[in-house]
Amino acid sequence: MQRNEKLYTFLMEKASQLTDDWYESLDKSDPSGVYASSDPDVIQNLKKQNYDFHTNLIRIFNVEEKEFFRDFEEWVVSVARDKEHLETPTHFIMREFIRVRKQYMDLIDEFVELHPGEYSSSQIQLWKDMIAKEFDIAMVRFTEEKNNYLNDQLNAQKEMINELSSPVIDLSDNRGLLPLVGDIDTHRAKVILDSTLQQCADRNIEHLYVDLSGVFMVDTMVAHELFQLISALKLLGVKTTLSGIRPEIAQTAVQLGIDFEDINMTSKLAIALSK
Repeated sequence: MQRNEKLYTFLMEKASQLTDDWYESLDKSDPSGVYASSDPDVIQNLKKQNYDFHTNLIRIFNVEEKEFFRDFEEWVVSVARDKEHLETPTHFIMREFIRVRKQYMDLIDEFVELHPGEYSSSQIQLWKDMIAKEFDIAMVRFTEEKNNYLNDQLNAQKEMINELSSPVIDLSDNRGLLPLVGDIDTHRAKVILDSTLQQCADRNIEHLYVDLSGVFMVDTMVAHELFQLISALKLLGVKTTLSGIRPEIAQTAVQLGIDFEDINMTSKLAIALSK
């Protein structure tokens, strides 16, 4: 780490001006995102985030590298998970990183002009290389963290949708109904298995009706998972009745060698419930 107290002090004194100049020159005509916001609270927070970026980055000239990266990482993660930045196209954000990087290059030139002959060209270039490197790291980490966070949110939403799409409906006399609708892939089939077992245990279900009339196609792995569910329910002491099984699903099950002998089946749910 190339420490320089004079450069550090000079840049720190410019931090507030850097933020003001940056926001003043900001293209606020973006069709969406944080930079186009006219909300005073959003604008104030955006300026604070920009200012905090400067006070973190400038410390590269004043602290040990390990300490610098720890604090800088905290800023990157915080802003990458910020709601307004999550809703801002990433290429807009990268554009602003590049604009701010240009501010730093200009400031280093200004600092050198204030100290003529004091620093060699190699020293000056080293400072600029350090700034460029940290911006590159920040841009990559920001993109990575934002992408990871969005993927985590997407997976969480998918899990919630899958769980909501496989509810066990309470009926009378410790009976329950699991109506399955739509496409079932391997992931959803696994969620259905885990969720159904837990719901039956929590609700003391003794007889579960599984209606497949709304399911048009499953692959071999999904069929296997569904019949694994029936086997698992049997181990829990839950009787199972299948209704509405379509010819395509029945054919897949036969191809898998699944034994229907101990499985209660009816052509329609109404028939199953009337028994």
